[in-house]
Amino acid sequence: MERSYDALIIGAGIVGAAVAYRLAERGLRVAVLEAASVPAAQATAKSAAGVRVQFSEAVNVRLSWASIKEYRTFEEVFGVSSGYRPIGYLFLVPEGAEAAYERALATQKSLGVPVERLTLDEAKKLADFDPEGVAFATWGPADGVIDPHLVAHAYLKAARARGAELFTETPLLQAGRRGEAWRVETPAGPFTAPVVVNAAGAWAGEVARRAGFELPVEPVRRMVFMTGPMPEARGLPLSVDVATGFYLRGEGERVLFGRSNPDEPPGFHEGMDWGWLEPTLEAGLARFPWLERAGLDQRASWWGYYAVTPDHNPILGWMPGVEGWVNAAGFSGHGVQQAAAVGRALAEEVVDGRAHSIGIDPLRYERFERGNIVQEKNIV
Repeated sequence: MERSYDALIIGAGIVGAAVAYRLAERGLRVAVLEAASVPAAQATAKSAAGVRVQFSEAVNVRLSWASIKEYRTFEEVFGVSSGYRPIGYLFLVPEGAEAAYERALATQKSLGVPVERLTLDEAKKLADFDPEGVAFATWGPADGVIDPHLVAHAYLKAARARGAELFTETPLLQAGRRGEAWRVETPAGPFTAPVVVNAAGAWAGEVARRAGFELPVEPVRRMVFMTGPMPEARGLPLSVDVATGFYLRGEGERVLFGRSNPDEPPGFHEGMDWGWLEPTLEAGLARFPWLERAGLDQRASWWGYYAVTPDHNPILGWMPGVEGWVNAAGFSGHGVQQAAAVGRALAEEVVDGRAHSIGIDPLRYERFERGNIVQEKNIV
């Protein structure tokens, strides 16, 4: 039996859930197709849950700040807390990178977001670190964490209350444009709609291929490690050693830490890469020597996928040359912190023809065709 809707959302993670809610709010008949047995079980559930405004590109600052503002007033609208906690992000800027981070600070301040430039002494009051080679620090007091799993489920609940339907264990097997609508084949039968939104996270590239075109989104595995209980965890903000990419933050009585492996090949590689622990700790100990006292909790550590694009920026909006197809993918680890604003912007894109609450033009697919790629500097 063929099911017909106004829009099909591929993926029920936090981004797909936000888009589904905003489209349903605008009166569209929406179906969310999720390959897993439960929603928000992939990158959303495995996220380190950070939200921050400290980006170098204005569009990323705008998306993240609008999302944080929604998360901090979430309970007023959805009746449940987003789990937002402004623990702050502290970037330790190495000597030689001062100019780039001064420019990023200027961009952030021009957009009215709360950021500060700190001296090393000021920064050391927030987190204990070895200042060797660090020029200064930047601090975002509104940056912090949320509960992405809870937020995704709240969006889905609100979407379903407005008539949206969720189908789990329903992967997109094949899709093609038939006249005025897309026909999406799934194990649960065919679905049709004039609009398809690809919010499939690390699987977005594969979803596009099954629809007959290429989208430059690849899965890359990332590891998150967790220590045993230690006193340094209390009040520890998310602190980033920019020189190495090592980051850590307090998580209750424990310290969560990690570092992206630049040599990790794209692909759906599964399981913890325990061989990456030693290089990660080596970088961490050089900047945070007190980590030497930490014990590792292997059972509390985990892995997940980043959905990575060539410039580490998401691909948003209508797909050129592919009628009725909208991209909401390739967030390169930043989907949680931008989902709220992306949901609103892409609902405008679908219903009004173009996003207008936040201009997403720098993040459209066309940038790859025109060579207008701008590399986001603040990648963690």
